[in-house]
Amino acid sequence: MTDKKNPLLQKSKYKHEATTFDLIQKEHFIPAIQEAIVQAKAKIELIKSSEALPNFENTILALESAPQDLNYIAGVFFNLLGAESDEAIQAMAKDISPLLSDFSSDLTLDPQLFSKIQSVYKQREKLGLKGEELTLVEKTYKDFARNGSLLDETKKQRMRELDQQLAQAGLEYSDRVLRSTNEFELLITNQTELAGLPESALDSFAQAAKNAGKSGWLLNLQAPSYMPILTYSSNRALREKMWRAFNSRATSGENDNKSLCLKIVRLKDERARLLGFQDFAAFTLEERMAQSAEQVMSFLNRLVDKSLPAAKRDLELVKEFQKTLPSEKYEFMPWDYGYISEKLKLAKYDFDEEQLRPYFQLDKVIAGAFEHARRLYGLVFKLIEDVPVYHPDVKCFEVINEKTKEFVGLLYADFFPRKGKRSGAWMTSYKDQGLINGKISRPHISIVCNFIPPTENKPSLLSMDEVRTLFHEFGHSLHGLLSNCKYTSLSGTNVFWDFVELPSQIMENWVLEKEALDLFASHYQTGEKIPIELTDKIKATTRFQAGYSSLRQLQFGLLDMAWHSTPIDQIKDVDSFERKELSRTQLLPFIEGTTRSTNFSHIFSGGYAAGYYSYKWAEVLDADAFELFKERGLFNQEVAESFRVNILSRGGSEHPMILYKKFRGREPDPDALLRRDGLI
Repeated sequence: MTDKKNPLLQKSKYKHEATTFDLIQKEHFIPAIQEAIVQAKAKIELIKSSEALPNFENTILALESAPQDLNYIAGVFFNLLGAESDEAIQAMAKDISPLLSDFSSDLTLDPQLFSKIQSVYKQREKLGLKGEELTLVEKTYKDFARNGSLLDETKKQRMRELDQQLAQAGLEYSDRVLRSTNEFELLITNQTELAGLPESALDSFAQAAKNAGKSGWLLNLQAPSYMPILTYSSNRALREKMWRAFNSRATSGENDNKSLCLKIVRLKDERARLLGFQDFAAFTLEERMAQSAEQVMSFLNRLVDKSLPAAKRDLELVKEFQKTLPSEKYEFMPWDYGYISEKLKLAKYDFDEEQLRPYFQLDKVIAGAFEHARRLYGLVFKLIEDVPVYHPDVKCFEVINEKTKEFVGLLYADFFPRKGKRSGAWMTSYKDQGLINGKISRPHISIVCNFIPPTENKPSLLSMDEVRTLFHEFGHSLHGLLSNCKYTSLSGTNVFWDFVELPSQIMENWVLEKEALDLFASHYQTGEKIPIELTDKIKATTRFQAGYSSLRQLQFGLLDMAWHSTPIDQIKDVDSFERKELSRTQLLPFIEGTTRSTNFSHIFSGGYAAGYYSYKWAEVLDADAFELFKERGLFNQEVAESFRVNILSRGGSEHPMILYKKFRGREPDPDALLRRDGLI
């Protein structure tokens, strides 16, 4: 790196070369990316101009190394775009995205460069390549081929145009979802309108109003605000208002995403066909465990066959229970399900999940997640304050191997909602594990969530669902932190998309066990451990409405597959297409003015296009894998070590089924998930 004035182009002087968030200004990004592109292209020219016979070192490894500075800078930018954005950052993204798209196209569409890659690929057996070297050669060749390297010049030019348009459309889609989410705020000045809500929600809403310089209770569409209203508010008009606002995001006005939905799927379809695939699903699934749309649909339909009857029974139970409530006499609508369902759970199990919140203080839950990592994998997390962070809410932890005292990685943790931060929860990395600038580097990982913030009177107290979310994202972070690969493009979470959720989803299982909960679940005021009566109720309610919950998740997977496998000339209108595809599994009335597709960021601006099924696919894997922990012990060292060595440390260095079989001794049992959910 050069340019002594631009911190993004300089080696960090902080411990473990932590990102210099304190020095980075917005105006640094575009010049840094432009300079990094120039430097990367210069390195690639050396590969192309070399007169030596192409081999692994002078071609594949050299290419792997060439854009690493650029990848790092772009990663910092796009991570901040998701977690700490504003109008200037969003506008900058529209300038940066074409620069990166052009650079990527310049690489993959360069015939001279591809010729050298192709030469190594064809000689891979003669060269005696094995292990990660062989995987990297095959991955590099396939990446180039799947991005147009085998096309003629006319088609290559069209591929370049498609990639530029897709990059811009995805950014605009994401911006519109963020803007439409942020635009909705509802100030309540009469507390009677908030009847039924738990104290934790009221405190949070009051704090939000105070932070905004207002008096009363301020509501928005972030999960810590939206979910309590839909679950606990006895004010049905308020539930309806919030539900409609949430489910109509990006459906009208300047933020209407309908035309972008159609544009994005048409661009993806054309791109796939240009490469010789039937549709985008076929293109995507070539690089998945599932392998084909037929296999995905067979998998989803098998789960639907079990879930749909159970979901109908679940919904009927809720509706029948509604009839017993004198104050709830109305036609049952989507905004009533969460509220009445919660009342049914309370009546059936004498269990209100708000009873759990005092036992789930965020700081203690984090400490509990860290203790799980220590017991399972020998990791110790130490809060460090001598490295900069990108927002005062963010904390940074140094991760150390407890036995060897070796540095494992950095973990950034960002837990509270704010404007400029997109909704949801995710894990990402600032630096991947693997070979960087000639030496094996340890990773810098980040988890980002949107939990209920602390108030003046109370710490942040999580719901059970939020605890599971934290453990889920922490599972992703362990996948990144425990990576032990040679090459960054094969390390950590760089795996098949329908395998990436296994390390995250398996971690959710521990929080349903008394032995695990006792490590962190204690009352924030008294210190009392969570009583066995409550943990028994947690276990008893894990299957409550399991059919309905399963069907809802399957609907997203089915809708995703429909968008990416339906002949494009049959898709004319977002609303009618969505309703047609969901009609078989839709149990509550469709509501005019609402859609899922306009705010389905996972598939339209994220990485889950033709891949949303992977959540359910990975649930099968995690249910099957956790059965082994249940058999041998939750913290059994032999099982944990096998999971670390065969799953968490190996990234994408081998096919995921090979890795899974090394861990489990066999292929996953497809009925494991159905057993766990009580559907068989």
